[in-house]
Amino acid sequence: MTTTRTRPNIVGGLGGFLWLIVILVPVYYVVVTSLRSQAGFFDGNPLAPPANPTLDNYKLVLDNDFASYFANSVVVTLATVVVTVAVSLMAAYVVVRRTDRAAAITYKLFLLGLAIPLQAVIIPIYYMITRLRLYDTLLALILPSIAFAIPLTVVILANFLRDVPKELFDAMRVDGAGDWRTLWSLVLPVTKPAVVTVAIYDGLTVWNGFLFPLILTQSPEQRVLPLALWSFQGQFTVNIPAVLAAVVLSTVPVLVLYVLGRRHLASGMTAGFGK
Repeated sequence: MTTTRTRPNIVGGLGGFLWLIVILVPVYYVVVTSLRSQAGFFDGNPLAPPANPTLDNYKLVLDNDFASYFANSVVVTLATVVVTVAVSLMAAYVVVRRTDRAAAITYKLFLLGLAIPLQAVIIPIYYMITRLRLYDTLLALILPSIAFAIPLTVVILANFLRDVPKELFDAMRVDGAGDWRTLWSLVLPVTKPAVVTVAIYDGLTVWNGFLFPLILTQSPEQRVLPLALWSFQGQFTVNIPAVLAAVVLSTVPVLVLYVLGRRHLASGMTAGFGK
């Protein structure tokens, strides 16, 4: 029995290595620069490790209400992700399991939501938020973020649910399980990779969102991290290491989120598109 050996893809490997360098060099520069002193920022090679690394930049950022901005971002992101995933999972279940005209129209409305750019409706959103007297509150950021995250989340979860064998749903029905029991005992476990993927994607989108905080909030008490970084950039105009220290601190939750969800991320990225 002869075995066929695959020729190594040298060109692809070199291309991947070069792309890795392109990605890592800016990250390395941000981390290294955040450890420099303000006086030593312009000295020597910018990519060389600092001769006297310091954490004073991080202390300076933390002393300027960074913890408050961080907490606001956590509240907005968690609230948006939890509500979005819960509502989208129920909507996807109804769209997939029901075959009537109402379910088809509902799914088309979700697809239509993907075609609406945020910039085109920011003025009506601002008007509605002010009329509801929610301006300059965290709820003013959570509600629009949920509305814009639901369409894509529903589409991904619905495509994944269509690949779940119909026999599993029939078995749950035979056992006397209702829709809520089926959602909890069957749909949620089998869609876990897709749920983790959309949760990470929605979380990153909200965490890095800038337009909603810029338009719908004003006071420093309601400021979230993207807007806080912008204010730090104005506050530390010539202190580039302090600005980059704020950037590093704001990316820590993103890295933690990726580490926790990396097992399901790869399979969830292709959820529902295997056919």
